[in-house]
Amino acid sequence: MAGKKRGMRRGLTAYGDEEFSLFLRKAFIKAMGYTDDALERPIIGITNTYSGFNACHRTVPELIEAVKRGVMLAGGLPVEFPTITLHESFAYPTSMFLRNLMAIDTEEMIRAQPLDSVVLIGGCDKTVPALLMGAASANVPAIMLVTGPMLTGDHQGERLGACTDCRRYWARFRAGEIDAREINAVNAKLAPTAGTCMVMGTASTMACVTEALGMMLPGGACTPAVMSERMRSAEATGARAVAIAKAGLTPGKIMTPDAFENALTMLLAIGGSTNAIVHLAAMAGRLGIEIDLDAFDRMGDETPVLVDLKPTGQHYMEDLEKAGGVVTILRELRPLLKTKALTITGKTLGQNIDAAPPGWQQDVVRPFRNPIFKNGGIAVLRGNLAPGGAIVKQAAATPKLMQHAGRAVVFDSLEDLAARIDSPDLDVTPDDILVLRNAGPKGAPGMPEAGYIPIPKKLAQKGVKDMVRISDARMSGTAFGSIVLHITPEAAIGGPLALVKSGDRIKLDVAKRRLELLVPAAELAARRKQWKAPKMRAGDERGYRKLFLDTVQQADRGCDFEFLTRPVTARAPAK
Repeated sequence: MAGKKRGMRRGLTAYGDEEFSLFLRKAFIKAMGYTDDALERPIIGITNTYSGFNACHRTVPELIEAVKRGVMLAGGLPVEFPTITLHESFAYPTSMFLRNLMAIDTEEMIRAQPLDSVVLIGGCDKTVPALLMGAASANVPAIMLVTGPMLTGDHQGERLGACTDCRRYWARFRAGEIDAREINAVNAKLAPTAGTCMVMGTASTMACVTEALGMMLPGGACTPAVMSERMRSAEATGARAVAIAKAGLTPGKIMTPDAFENALTMLLAIGGSTNAIVHLAAMAGRLGIEIDLDAFDRMGDETPVLVDLKPTGQHYMEDLEKAGGVVTILRELRPLLKTKALTITGKTLGQNIDAAPPGWQQDVVRPFRNPIFKNGGIAVLRGNLAPGGAIVKQAAATPKLMQHAGRAVVFDSLEDLAARIDSPDLDVTPDDILVLRNAGPKGAPGMPEAGYIPIPKKLAQKGVKDMVRISDARMSGTAFGSIVLHITPEAAIGGPLALVKSGDRIKLDVAKRRLELLVPAAELAARRKQWKAPKMRAGDERGYRKLFLDTVQQADRGCDFEFLTRPVTARAPAK
């Protein structure tokens, strides 16, 4: 850091006299009780994302104390500061709507404050990508620390975990298989400890891909939130934050095209959340890197699902931790990885793998030759219904529905879906295809996790467990079923999904990567002339919502704001 301003001299407030600015800054920081000796040390910021509405982040205060200990042991000065925090279940209309706001907050607070490096503490779904997006743009040395997953609960001798089992039991309740007393009993057992969902949902997925990306210390992804090892990982993270401050190891040096390819390989191998594609695209976009969806899809031909975890398998995150964590997966994937990619340790990914303790016999991570699912867990679809692409989590779908043609049953909005899905008069059969539109980035707004369209009640009560469902929305990583998501362009901006009518035939062929609306081109052209954009809603005309609607990009670009991305200079995967 020789020759560069650091600590209290970084980003001085503009008073026109730098020495006065420093004098004034030190006068006020001394009101916090700091000595001149403390203020001469590297200043390590720590994002405080605690909130009384965020159970996933319940342990953040004790994590901060452990990080502080690590920083001080390494000779730095830790200073925590607040940022926006998000919890999927407590963010209206959806946490995805606010992810970019959190990213902006993170970026600007990193820029505004005299930080030599920053520890990013996140956990619940959108917080990890938001923090990394902001850090990538600020490009100050940064390191990620996640809160960690919950431990599992128990109901009548059966292990339970949020939120795959939330959805499974709710489906049983809707179908009349269990009563209100039992569903209420289950409700109290699904989230028994602090931490993120203990299945391979979006939070767990982002933790694993962040470790593969190189922005987290090895072993940091899987340790449950309430285990002592999580505190030790936090302490080590604090110590490493001092080292990267001195070395000037910025996110731009780690988050390279090769690193994103490693993250995408991990995503496929863990059968991870479809949301991760959107988040990785947004993170990469901050650095001028474009995620090539077609190249990602081709990666699936050689990257099987190896992790036997819900919703694509049977185990939970604490089982993956007992199996050795992310490095156990990386060992199996090594021939596919860019092992020379630099990581936050200052070493390459390959060196980190070599330095890890040897593996042991376990049944959570399958050998490469014996995968849980032979092809990639996620497939990218194209066709006249999704010219910009759509995705399906085929590893969590019903195999026989991956080639299916059926009659469309269209819902025009989230409100329309809620009003009609359980109507006994709904014209629907098990062979139909449920279509939800105007639920994309602009349409909802915020692209909520509404793609997990419930099975119509009258069919659920007859034992129907799965149907083909398509939308321009997202789906929780904890969800499962034959569900096509992220249809691009979305209906609200005139994408082909806007032209579908109930009764139209739709053909899904995942093997051929096709999603087709079986309507003549001339008829679609006539419908196009009749189409009108959705009317402005109350609240659309002002504030953050207006900024969002005016500038948000489509799913294939990560749903980031256009003005926050850099011009594309590279692509990942680069093959």
